[in-house]
Amino acid sequence: MNSEVFEALTLLEKERGIPVDFMIDKIKKAIVTACKSSYGNEDCVINMEPAKGTFDVYLRKTVVEDITEQGKEILLEDARSIDPAAGIGDTVNVQLNTKEFGRIAAQTARNIIRQGIRDGERGQMMQEFQSKHQELVSALVERVDPRTGAATLLIGKAEAILPKSEQVGDEKLTEGDHIKVYVVDVKATEKGPRAMISRIHPDLVKRLFETEVPEIYDGTVEIKAVSREAGSRTKIAVQSHNPDVDAVGACIGARGARVSNIVNELGGEKIDIVEYNEDPAKFIASALSPADVLNVVPAEDGSHACRVTVPESQLSLAIGNKGQNARLAAKLTGWKIDIKPESGFYGEEEKS
Repeated sequence: MNSEVFEALTLLEKERGIPVDFMIDKIKKAIVTACKSSYGNEDCVINMEPAKGTFDVYLRKTVVEDITEQGKEILLEDARSIDPAAGIGDTVNVQLNTKEFGRIAAQTARNIIRQGIRDGERGQMMQEFQSKHQELVSALVERVDPRTGAATLLIGKAEAILPKSEQVGDEKLTEGDHIKVYVVDVKATEKGPRAMISRIHPDLVKRLFETEVPEIYDGTVEIKAVSREAGSRTKIAVQSHNPDVDAVGACIGARGARVSNIVNELGGEKIDIVEYNEDPAKFIASALSPADVLNVVPAEDGSHACRVTVPESQLSLAIGNKGQNARLAAKLTGWKIDIKPESGFYGEEEKS
């Protein structure tokens, strides 16, 4: 019987990753509760040694002439059969047959052990999520709620919910899909640890580029800023710390392979990769890509605002559909950008 207990605990450790020592501690607490319930005595000694396969429980009883509390006292004659030197007022350890605990005590023990398993799994889940905090992780779609569109994902051995509001555009997730998500935050709740995950967070794109582009991972190329309207378009500003490495080219990859992998992961979201520059005027001009910029004039009051001149034919491209290109460029650079066509607003401007 004892060996079966330890075999079960070993199997639990293998299958669910809950340490044997953790469960033994929970079982000991359950036995104390069972002793109190069955015998009115929680003063017990529990020896559990997995290596030897031993599992013994002893109730500590006081030696008396007349018993008034059955669960806490023992007659001198009976005590001396355990310890010949025992005397009145001494304490002896009386070995229990654990099968005699009784139905209520056994149920109490089972509940505490179940709770121990739940606690162990919660602790593991918290550890698993915390190790992935602010990281990109691969997840398996277990199920999708047909009413809300929220997806239940399996991340390692832990489950997390991806709400519809954190999904990219109109993407349709189906059971069995493997997707990438960003772990925004991890919180401990009454129902256990909860990971806040997202596919629309700008850092998701950042992490995807770190995964796809070795030059970013090793620090040769640095991502300086990301602005994103998930499902539609992202702008990412990069800078090379090696004059022999082209930052934009490294991110695009041979025949566009690297950026294509990211675009595919994001369901066709457009990605503009632009060169970062310490000179705000040059950075703003790059950020308005794919439009050509003729001139950038910062505001005279020193605020982060500027006027940008573009060729007449490039005005709609610079502004973008519903103002998206200009909006993303402003978010990327941190500047308020006022775009005007070349024709006559600021007089004759020389091309820069």
